[in-house]
Formats: sequence, C-alpha cells, structure tokens
Amino acid sequence: MNRRPVNPVVCGCTLIAVLLTPTATTGTTTTDGWQLLEPGLELGMFATESSTNPDSLIRVLRIDPAYFEFELFNASADKIEPLTPKQWARAKGLTAAINASMFQEDLLTSVSLMRRPGHINNGRLSKDRTILGFGPVKPGLPPVKIIDRQCDDFEALKQNYTTLVQSIRMISCTGDNVWRPRAEKWSTSAIAIDSDGKVLFIHTEEPFATHDLIDRLIDLPLRIDRAMYVEGGPQAQMYVSSEGRVFEFTGQLSSLLQQGARLAWPIPNVIGIAPKTRP
Repeated sequence: MNRRPVNPVVCGCTLIAVLLTPTATTGTTTTDGWQLLEPGLELGMFATESSTNPDSLIRVLRIDPAYFEFELFNASADKIEPLTPKQWARAKGLTAAINASMFQEDLLTSVSLMRRPGHINNGRLSKDRTILGFGPVKPGLPPVKIIDRQCDDFEALKQNYTTLVQSIRMISCTGDNVWRPRAEKWSTSAIAIDSDGKVLFIHTEEPFATHDLIDRLIDLPLRIDRAMYVEGGPQAQMYVSSEGRVFEFTGQLSSLLQQGARLAWPIPNVIGIAPKTRP
C-alpha cells in the first residue's frame, strides 16, 4: 500500500451498487461460470465465503491477448496529475484498466522497475521477483509474460519486451504461494497469467491477508500459472467498460464503507487494454 493520494473521487452509493452487482450485466454466461463481455474478454465473480460482506467477491477479468493490446500509462510521461482508473480509461480509450504497481510518496514513481517505449518511470531493478513484460519485439514471443527471476533469466528475456513492470510475486513459477502468513488485511489488485496464456486482472474489495487470498486464488478454477501483486488498500482498483456494460471496483476505506460509499482514488500508473484493430 502507498501513501494516500489527495482529492479522491467520491462515487455515488446507488450507482456503485449497480456497478458492483453481478446481475448488472446481461452478457452471456459460459458453462464454466464466466460471463462473456465481448470476444476475448470474460468476467468471473467468485464467492469468498465471507459471512459479513455481501460484496465479498473475487472479480477476475480474463483477457485473450489475441484480441487486446496491452499498454502502460504514466502520469509522469503525460506530465499530468494522477487519474482514477475510470478517468484513465476514458482519456485513453481503454476497455479496462488496473493498477500497474505500488508507487512512491511523490505519487508518481513506481517502487520498482517500470519502463515503456519512450519513457522510464523508474529504471531501478529492485529485489522483487516478478516482472510483467508485454509489447514483444518479434513474432513468436508470448504477447504477455510474467518473468519470474527464480526460474527465468531476466537479463536475457528483458530484451524481448518493450514494456516492463516489476512488482511483488504472489504465485511463483513452481505454483507456490510465496507470501508469509500475516494478520494484516487489505483490498488487493493483482495480475496473473493462466496456463493458456490468457491474462487475468484480479480485484478483491474484501480485505484479505495476502497469503490467504493467494490460497483462495489457487483453489479457484483459474489455472493460474504465475501471479503478481500490484496494489493494496483503497488504491487497489479495476475498471471495465465493454459493450455498454460498466464495472468499477474499488478498494476499501472502512469508515466510509460503513456509510455505503466507495472511493475511486487517483493513481499515477495503470495497465490498460484496448481492442486490436481487426479487418
């Protein structure tokens, strides 16, 4: 989690209740429980067995890279103030946006390596084990890859992708939960890749100890190959707008949740997707 950005956008309670309810969409539900939003894009909502919060769901956006381009956006590159994921999506024409990583107290700079074509937000490689790479430089490479420094040669692989985002490992290249059990709980955003090479944007508003959340993700029918943590707390967010259906998932701020409200926090760096141009 990070130092909290100023000037959060307060979302109306009634509107957000509609956005966060699984029945708010009319897309086709597949036989395995996924809701098809459009070709290459599915939304799954999975119960977390909470007895106290009716919104206790793990939301998973499953993205086929054959249909969508991935791009990193930085307030530092555009020389603008941080935006909410919804604002990023509307400004950049995105179908979905999620936190790119945690950020420093300047409210702009990622805590670890973050670079894209024409801009380096942070050039320092930290001790964290996972680096998300996309924008392959040649045909035949996976379009999106989570590089795990335990199993992969990052120095060799980093040349394969134009965009690199480093963050904390959740599920390792050997399928293990690598977080130690801790008592602290918070909302979480994460990015994963499944065994078919599809990308999962993951969000849970319900506060979880990260170790426990990872165990739940492993138990779900997601077939996660690797996963990385990208944000926690009120700033953990995901926004989706597909075929007229809109979902805005935010992190918890308990004092305001007790009043039924949600906050959308400005964040400096997001990973977004947009449909590929097809004939």
